[in-house]
Amino acid sequence: RSGIAQILNRRGSNGGIAVFRKDGTTVGSISVTGSSTAYNTSSDYRLKENVVDLTNAVSRLSQIPVHRFNFISEPSKTVDGFLAHEVQAIVPEAVYGDKDATKVDPETGDVVPVYQGIDQSKLVPLLVAAVQELTARIEALEAP
Repeated sequence: RSGIAQILNRRGSNGGIAVFRKDGTTVGSISVTGSSTAYNTSSDYRLKENVVDLTNAVSRLSQIPVHRFNFISEPSKTVDGFLAHEVQAIVPEAVYGDKDATKVDPETGDVVPVYQGIDQSKLVPLLVAAVQELTARIEALEAP
């Protein structure tokens, strides 16, 4: 059957609609307002240490191949995107899983693929740092 698999509905006020925890510590949430949805991940400075500026972003960003392709399940729909294992070499925190991983299906005994995933939001800090680096270069070139 087709249709919506799950509905989360917050009534009355804006705020959290789902919370994600690891060992009792909140690591993410989904919150809503009357017109938007926010997918939040931990970013509070109190959770972090060894904070340094991101440098060499343009060089790293330039190493990430960007492709046009279709998914096998949707041959008529072409999209822009990445191959997870290529991104993993440059921004490993953006990729979940290992290239060419397999497992044995406990029900059939067949060896089946375990596909990699990518969290493209993990590329945003690199993109912002690259724009900042390029802006500084442009400003230096335009300076009298």
